[in-house]
Amino acid sequence: MSKRDELITKYAADLKDKCGVNPDMDFLTKVTIGCGPSIYNKDAATVSGSDESELLTVKNNFLIKKLGLNDGPELDKAIDSVMETYGRSNRNKYRAVVYYLLAKHFKKESVYK
Repeated sequence: MSKRDELITKYAADLKDKCGVNPDMDFLTKVTIGCGPSIYNKDAATVSGSDESELLTVKNNFLIKKLGLNDGPELDKAIDSVMETYGRSNRNKYRAVVYYLLAKHFKKESVYK
């Protein structure tokens, strides 16, 4: 099993156990590949739910640039909702899982087709 496959398995477990979501494995794989080499960097692979600059990066680089959404309060609400779903006390929020949940929330799976 490759390192990426191991990480995808870990992300799927987080979606099931911590978020209560039964993951679409094909879509999770595409989101993980879309994260690029950041998934292998300990710091870049996770999102800090309490760091405003980190959340702003998720909003600007993922929601606006990658998914093509327009800036507005609904983006902040969605990020907040995902952080709540993932568990605010959970220190390791994997970027691929956060992006997966956000893409599903906005029904933007087509971006990864």
